[in-house]
Amino acid sequence: MPNLIDTAAAPLRRLGPVLVLAAAACFASAAPSSARSAPESFADLVEPLLDTVVNIQTSVTQQERPGGGLGDALPEGIPDELEELFREFLERRGDEGGPMPRRRENALGSGFIIDPEGYIVTNNHVIEGADEISVRLTDDTVLPATLVGTDPATDLALLKVETERELPSTTWGDSDALRIGDWVVAIGNPFGLGGTVTAGIVSARGREIGGRYDDYLQTDAAINRGNSGGPMFNINGEVVGINTAIFSPTGGSIGIGFAVPSVMARSVIDSLLQYGEVRRGWLGVRIQTVTPELAEGLQLGSARGALVASVTPGGPAERSGIEDGDVIVEFDGRPVSEMSELPRMVAETAIGKSVPVKVVRRGEEKIVQVELGQLDEEQIAAATRDGGLPQPQAEDFTGLGLDLAELNETLREEYGLDGDLEGVLVTKVEPDSPADERGLREGDVIIEVNQNPVATPGEVSREFQATREDGRNTATLLIQRGGERQWVPLKVEKSG
Repeated sequence: MPNLIDTAAAPLRRLGPVLVLAAAACFASAAPSSARSAPESFADLVEPLLDTVVNIQTSVTQQERPGGGLGDALPEGIPDELEELFREFLERRGDEGGPMPRRRENALGSGFIIDPEGYIVTNNHVIEGADEISVRLTDDTVLPATLVGTDPATDLALLKVETERELPSTTWGDSDALRIGDWVVAIGNPFGLGGTVTAGIVSARGREIGGRYDDYLQTDAAINRGNSGGPMFNINGEVVGINTAIFSPTGGSIGIGFAVPSVMARSVIDSLLQYGEVRRGWLGVRIQTVTPELAEGLQLGSARGALVASVTPGGPAERSGIEDGDVIVEFDGRPVSEMSELPRMVAETAIGKSVPVKVVRRGEEKIVQVELGQLDEEQIAAATRDGGLPQPQAEDFTGLGLDLAELNETLREEYGLDGDLEGVLVTKVEPDSPADERGLREGDVIIEVNQNPVATPGEVSREFQATREDGRNTATLLIQRGGERQWVPLKVEKSG
């Protein structure tokens, strides 16, 4: 099981294989006096659920190639004096065109039945790259499984087995109704030990561990390698999560596990059932985080929402009138507190649905109506990253450390800029200057300052002066670099 991220302090692992990355410890406050007390036993809850959870076994068969990779085919512990003999034999088999030895790799994970006809949910990383997939039921019946569809973005997969009997199945629950401190039960196949039950509480909600649509539930119920794809039940026996990852320096459970919430999983699985693929809504914007410095410059009052760095030409946002520099603070009636929330909200919204989007533009709130399109993988990458310039840190300074020039044909040719690009060119950035610290570079083009277009260095200067006169400390610059745009806050010296 490869570690995606290794840190000496705290790795995070995918469960079967399990993911690993750094995470903060979580402390839940005491439950209110009205909260449900701990059950004396989980036996009555678990008994009807055990048969709905299955073991997933996959195999990957690789053909060894002559002249390469032979070391992997040699028997382990072979004496040195026999190694050359075996190597010559394997190479001769390859030269003669005979079949080379085949290596079969097996992996175990978990899954759960969501339909009596044999539809089974698991994690994408459990079955990814598998040549064969089989499902073992609790009565030890082994059935071959076909892959209906996968969604790597949420690490979910849907399988189908054929059987003449009706299979016991689970019921989806509402993960949004879970509170920190609620009891949950995990059932799975840790270390190949089928039908293992563990219990714990919801330790935290809304955890992000590096994915595009992360909104994980955190639990202290023991989950280990092989639990991946297994269900997490609430106290009513409903599936409220799919166990996916653990935080662990060793690969074993230390009481910090993560599950995909059922509200997200159900919409993904329904799409896989209907289309064989996941179809998500698309807004058509590239967004970035609103830092406190940007919030001041954008007259937001507080750091919130998702800042529109650029809109996709011809996309839903552009057609509805959303502009570069708008801050999306509400989507379809739901507040957008942080940038990372918007992609999840949009993705979960039906394609073609018309939704109200509240934006802050030059300090004023506006509501625009947007009809969502359909997202593809390239649009996913463009719509959710904070790419381009690094996020700056606030710091007082007395000068920008910039040389600016008005664009002309000579400069456009020298810096490889489009003929229709309008703005002010950065021709020099002093090392260790405030502009340098904020990531500005020679060749950047300043498109706007304080959401006002600029075409000359004088206009840039006037915008900074206007910022000071308005009693604000920060001006916002819209920068274009290599075809991408991003907003950058710059502290300005107050007059007097």
